[in-house]
Amino acid sequence: MPQRVFKNIFRNKFRRALMLMLGLLVMGSVGYRFIADDYSWIEALYMTVITITTVGFSEVHHSDDSVKLFTIFLIITSISIYAYIVSVVSEYIAQGRFFAQLKNRKMQKKIFQLKGHIIICGYGRNGRQALERLKSYDKQCVIVETDDDIVEEIESYGYKYVKGDATDDRTLEEANIKEASYLITALPSDADNLFVVLSARQLNPKLKIISRASKDSTYTKLKLGGADNIIMPDKIGGSHMASLIVTPDLVEFVDQLNVDGRHSTNLEEIAVNDLPKEYINKTLLNLNLRKKTGCSVIGFKNAAHQYIINPDVNTVLEPDSYLIVLGKHNQIKKLQEVF
Repeated sequence: MPQRVFKNIFRNKFRRALMLMLGLLVMGSVGYRFIADDYSWIEALYMTVITITTVGFSEVHHSDDSVKLFTIFLIITSISIYAYIVSVVSEYIAQGRFFAQLKNRKMQKKIFQLKGHIIICGYGRNGRQALERLKSYDKQCVIVETDDDIVEEIESYGYKYVKGDATDDRTLEEANIKEASYLITALPSDADNLFVVLSARQLNPKLKIISRASKDSTYTKLKLGGADNIIMPDKIGGSHMASLIVTPDLVEFVDQLNVDGRHSTNLEEIAVNDLPKEYINKTLLNLNLRKKTGCSVIGFKNAAHQYIINPDVNTVLEPDSYLIVLGKHNQIKKLQEVF
């Protein structure tokens, strides 16, 4: 039974028990007030409370037979309601939902403390690979998954997660989507991925959304739905295998480039905004990156999101642009230290 459904059932049962108890208080107060003519409303309420709680205080006035019979009725009714409340709470605890709920609240608190995090919908092959790469860069991630066994695995690794359907707006809200900076939807169904993209774009218009797709026909729909980037794993895999036949040496060389993590990489991306202020609006020649670190600038992305391969030394380092840098491990390490 889905956790949210069980929680709603428990809430309904517990709410029903509280309403019964409140109704018993009202009925007892009204009963004492009109059965015993000499009881005020406060005295009637007092008698009701000490009767249903069985605290054993003395009666306000001497009781006749009708008051005694009504008191017996109140005691029996209150015991029945107590038994119902105990059964509801016992069922909740016995099924492990009580402690699971405490654990979920603790997890929810951690998630809502995040800002600029990444949401990964689906912990299948693509979702796992994405998480491993992001973790190597010390990125904060929240996984959304429905499968109980997979959730247990995620929990054993200590990752932050939300158990639920990623196509449900409430699940995305539990993942703190309004404070997230990126969302990766790697669900096996293209229809589900499209639904997640539509929901995520509505909940956070500034969110960067990356979606998995299986069919070419889904590509346009995902773009129209609000996905910024669409990845087709099967298409990429087939193209890569074909390239190993057409240009094998080139592909093998590219495969040798290590981009597995921040601390072991041959490629690095540098935001011009992160450079010292004296280099802003200067040229690559002024930056003199090769002499300072040994790294080479092999690509440039300008503020208009246009890519320039092997940029000229006179390329201006304008704000909101990026440098793509290639170097050996020790050179990249020096680059990270300098900038």
